[in-house]
Amino acid sequence: MNKIQITLKPLVHKDVHYIHIDFVDNLLVEAYVSKYPEVKYGKNKNIYFVRSTKDSVKQLFDYFRLKGWFVDYSAISKVPSGNAIDFQYSPNYKLPPLDTIQEEELLRFNKWLRQKRFSKNTVHTYSEVTGLFLRYLKLKQIESITTRSIEQFNFDFIFKTNKSVSYQNQCISGIKQFLAFKEVKINPLDIARPRKDKKLPTVLSKAEIKSLLEATNNIKHKALLSLVYSAGLRIGEALNLTLKDLDLDRGLIGINAGKGRKDRYTLLAPSIIPLLETYKNQYTPRFYLFEGQYGQAYTQVSARQVLKKSLKLAGITKNATLHTLRHSFATHLLESGTDIRYIQELLGHNSPKTTMIYTHVSTTKLSEIKNPFDNL
Repeated sequence: MNKIQITLKPLVHKDVHYIHIDFVDNLLVEAYVSKYPEVKYGKNKNIYFVRSTKDSVKQLFDYFRLKGWFVDYSAISKVPSGNAIDFQYSPNYKLPPLDTIQEEELLRFNKWLRQKRFSKNTVHTYSEVTGLFLRYLKLKQIESITTRSIEQFNFDFIFKTNKSVSYQNQCISGIKQFLAFKEVKINPLDIARPRKDKKLPTVLSKAEIKSLLEATNNIKHKALLSLVYSAGLRIGEALNLTLKDLDLDRGLIGINAGKGRKDRYTLLAPSIIPLLETYKNQYTPRFYLFEGQYGQAYTQVSARQVLKKSLKLAGITKNATLHTLRHSFATHLLESGTDIRYIQELLGHNSPKTTMIYTHVSTTKLSEIKNPFDNL
């Protein structure tokens, strides 16, 4: 049976940008597509589509990867424009599909990455970008991987289509792992590996956090957002929590194999326990603390929709994400005088340099600085 493929295509109607979700006719696939939050169905053209936002492609990718389906978003090139995104067709590229031999090789590469103990997300990313690279080689009728072919792919498919710095680094890293898997040696690459822009994290004030939670009426949604903030959790960590990970007596939450495969404990606020107990009594989760409709872990797509709705109800216009709640937790701890070494442990950072970024967004020390203008 051929692997199911979802193709994302840019769509513009009356100057509004959308994403067309294209797939081969299949009742099970159509049923899953139709359940995507805020998806619309166009009867005239018989298509499913969603309004494009800053995170549309990432959210759609995560949603369909839950099923293990291949997601082709090569027709879309993201070019930031304020808070919106302009969608353009990648110039001259309609990548051909992989043949059976290439698909089988990509599956072996995926297995090899997993055996190397790469994280699940890294395995998915490296497999996807390597698949695109192999399809590019097929398009250009390039028989073997060389330094020149990788540099050509980088220029044509990444640089000319305005892909992000992060995307470029992921592609090059994925291809290098594929070369190691194939035991292929090439000459050194003449490709600059640009560093990501060091942007300060968005932080919500305590008043904004309170407003956000008060605007969230659904008990399950409130429990989720409250826990992510009060424990400084990555969203993946929160959604993978099981009932036994909560230590009510000690006021701790056990995080098993978080980022970097590192176990740790973080805080379980005493004031959140009644909320969690009410939630558990009402929803009766069986294994995961936050479960979906069929008992599986609640999805990140659904969690993002929860936050989006609550931000709107609370009237918060900052460009906030679920990770913003984690940033806010760390910043508020620092502002209350908590030693940064303890914050590092709670967040699960390997290096204190990562945690130090919160000193740049904390307002406590800034407010104590005497402005020289006041002495004029």
